[in-house]
Amino acid sequence: MYFVYNPQGLGDVVLAAVDHVPEAERVVERAGDAVLIRRREDGALAGINLFRYSQYGTWPIVGVALANQERVDRFNEALARAGVEERLVFVPRIVVGRVVEKAPHPQADKLSVCRVDVGDGRVRQIVCGAPNVAAGQTVVVALPGAVLPNGLRIQPTQLRGVDSEGMICAARELGLKGAPQQKGILVLDASAYPVGAPFADHDYAQVQRGA
Repeated sequence: MYFVYNPQGLGDVVLAAVDHVPEAERVVERAGDAVLIRRREDGALAGINLFRYSQYGTWPIVGVALANQERVDRFNEALARAGVEERLVFVPRIVVGRVVEKAPHPQADKLSVCRVDVGDGRVRQIVCGAPNVAAGQTVVVALPGAVLPNGLRIQPTQLRGVDSEGMICAARELGLKGAPQQKGILVLDASAYPVGAPFADHDYAQVQRGA
């Protein structure tokens, strides 16, 4: 889940993206100043756009912001003030992990098979194509069910015949302000980012400083 607030480009609206659903598969509902987007098949919430947001609350970040509990609570409070019954539920699916092991992919020279600890007692196998991934790194992991600002919805998959349970993320895939565009995962300062913690930073420069 992530939020978008761009008052110059979009106006006084905060967009909450819960899932990425093709337009042909969406149902759109109006509830006062909110537009609710649902998956047609099962009615699952895919997003909420709250217009005239400044009438109901303040939003602290211009641009893209990954969800955390504080941001979800802030948005839900604005929904309540707007008289909208729907609420977002925060489930941490973008978290800090540690690369425990890196091995060559048996079928692809440019891929690595990593074992990654995300702090829940189970080490996950993740196939990674970044040239800078290495054992011992502290990284950002998108777990199955995560929705990223670049349009990706993470699911368990196979890459060239090897199971992969998530994605080790680059800064640009997380929508970080000022993220470099060259290929490579985001490597965190282990002393500032504990394994298993939700990751919701929005500024690349702050991340590099260990904020």
